[in-house]
Amino acid sequence: MSSDKIISLEQLGRRAKALHDAGKKIVATNGCFDLLHVGHVRYLNAARARGDVLIIGINGDESVRNLKGSGRPVNNQSDRAEIVAALECVDLVTIFPEMRATKFLELAAPDIYVKGGDYNPESLNPEEREILRKIGAKIDIVPFERGYSTSDLLKRLAKPEK
Repeated sequence: MSSDKIISLEQLGRRAKALHDAGKKIVATNGCFDLLHVGHVRYLNAARARGDVLIIGINGDESVRNLKGSGRPVNNQSDRAEIVAALECVDLVTIFPEMRATKFLELAAPDIYVKGGDYNPESLNPEEREILRKIGAKIDIVPFERGYSTSDLLKRLAKPEK
């Protein structure tokens, strides 16, 4: 069962330090991961390939509502964390309540921070960029998987083709 991969924010700092002390290269990313699709799977596999350990920060339910609007998330934060943790490429998952991943990034202290191609280093939140600079993390952008979007998937489900 993958639930042993799901840890609290309080545990994250200790686990990340132990991984660093063991010489592991930590890769981190974050997101809503509301309805997992092949774009997510490809993205997370690409992120994992950049280091020894992949740590995922999952936006809490309230932050997803604030980011994506009413009706979201479709799946609650515990279910989303369990689904992401079930992926072989994922080593640890934590849920963070804030809109921004600043605290998650500070605790995970990644060597590499990965975001999808719909971002660029300049479009990242300034507070997140500052934490990454302080940590010394490299920002790595994974090419965007065109045609894969939870929002588009939800639109297609709401309006079935005739």
